[in-house]
Amino acid sequence: MIDLIDVSFHYENGTEALHNINLRINNGEFAFVVGSSGAGKSSILKLLLRETVASSGQVIVNGFDLNRLKPGQIPKFRRSIGVVFQDFRLIPGMTVYENVAFSLRVTDRPMREIRQKVPEMLELMNLRHKARQYPHELSGGEQQRVALARALVNSPPLIIADEPTGNIDPELSYQIVEMLQRINRERKTTILMVTHAHDLVKYFGGRTVNIESGQIVFDDYILGEQGETSRPV
Repeated sequence: MIDLIDVSFHYENGTEALHNINLRINNGEFAFVVGSSGAGKSSILKLLLRETVASSGQVIVNGFDLNRLKPGQIPKFRRSIGVVFQDFRLIPGMTVYENVAFSLRVTDRPMREIRQKVPEMLELMNLRHKARQYPHELSGGEQQRVALARALVNSPPLIIADEPTGNIDPELSYQIVEMLQRINRERKTTILMVTHAHDLVKYFGGRTVNIESGQIVFDDYILGEQGETSRPV
């Protein structure tokens, strides 16, 4: 669960990036966070990933009070979430298999578990036939699916997707969101997707949180176009 309670955030120069944010994402929810560049989306992400702390208010993620989190607890907290970035952040010198396995190796999972979970995750992402290839040999959509597999392989209760469709073709963008929705539906994984792609949000619908000038100006469920119209191309 994500719970932001009366959260404000100021940069060192005094600029207010977020003002009195209140936001709760319940377990098992799928929510879009939208807003233009500079609206405050990146500031929220930095707070949720504990890259910075709120100037005031509380930020609670997966039971961790991030304002009170001690430095030694940060790795444990971050293992409770999976993060998918716009720029993929795959390790160039590792194969697809090795990139996904890396998330398990850094948490000292036994080799038996790695050998079981990695192929399962690659199968889920339709990437098993790409297991021995390197990131530069993949398309943008394939790289993003590898990044998603890496985020999911530890079975985190929460996935935070930061502009996951920003560097892939428009048609592939819909496939990535469909995959995230399927993971949310089948695995009950909480998904928070931050995006500026309003066309995706309009098409899929669902809970949508709109941020402008550091404040939430809309938080409600919208009716999507999927099933009613053909997919935009």
